Amino acid sequence: MTSPARIDLHAHSTASDGTLSPEELVRAAADAGLDVVAITDHDTTAGWEAAVRALPPGLTVVRGAEISCRWYGVEPAIPLHLLAYLFDPTEPELVAELARVRRAREERGERIVRLLQADGINVSWREILAGAGGGTIGRPHIAQALIRAGLVATTTEAFGPDWLGERYRLPKEDIDVFRAVALVRAAGGVPVFAHPRASRRGRIVPDELIVELAAAGLAGLEADHEDHTAAEREHVRRLAAELGLLVTGSSDFHGTHKTVQLGAHTTDPEVYERLIALAGGVTPVASGRPAY
Repeated sequence: MTSPARIDLHAHSTASDGTLSPEELVRAAADAGLDVVAITDHDTTAGWEAAVRALPPGLTVVRGAEISCRWYGVEPAIPLHLLAYLFDPTEPELVAELARVRRAREERGERIVRLLQADGINVSWREILAGAGGGTIGRPHIAQALIRAGLVATTTEAFGPDWLGERYRLPKEDIDVFRAVALVRAAGGVPVFAHPRASRRGRIVPDELIVELAAAGLAGLEADHEDHTAAEREHVRRLAAELGLLVTGSSDFHGTHKTVQLGAHTTDPEVYERLIALAGGVTPVASGRPAY
């Protein structure tokens, strides 16, 4: 009897804030015993082509992105992330919105660096840009600069309240979550709410919002995630069952920026097949098969 496929639907490369290049990411996924891995960099598809070109034998890559969203139903608005799978990367409205969010990330990063410099902290925006290597700028890139300067020991410490978690944290522009769901659907993609109950990350949205998002086209909820407690995972599963939504699991791998490893949490193969059936943008790419 063959073993069930191992499917990790949330991983980041240097195209955003991961530490492995897209090529290294797919090789690491194969080494970790995965059959399927999704490349879901923040607000960008820049890693797709390289990941597909470098696919090792036996691995399938799902092309996606993690989209920075915000729910404006409360004040202040609550940020949240939407995993978008298999969408058409040329759909004009979605392309324009992702480009706007990437510009906003970079502008926010530069403002954070200016705040740090104003307090006498010796970090260089030019070095941070170079370290990002053209990838979507995020706070982890600034965290690496703080580590190099000997000011903190780890990314976790850099994200603490004395640094990027509070004192030097600035808001950024995001996409209204309902607009994001509509854009992903219009591009043939499948939208899944990333780590929806991860209270350790900050404020979470009420279940009532997820009900509204499901009615608006949300396809699934990510339940099995490192930042969910057992009770939070169970809550997500129960809500998904009530709403008829897919339930996914994944590592949210970032390389050395986080301790979690590829394949730490996975998605059921039957759920994966249902997700693929919903997609109308691009398809998963298996090693040796052309992308389309």
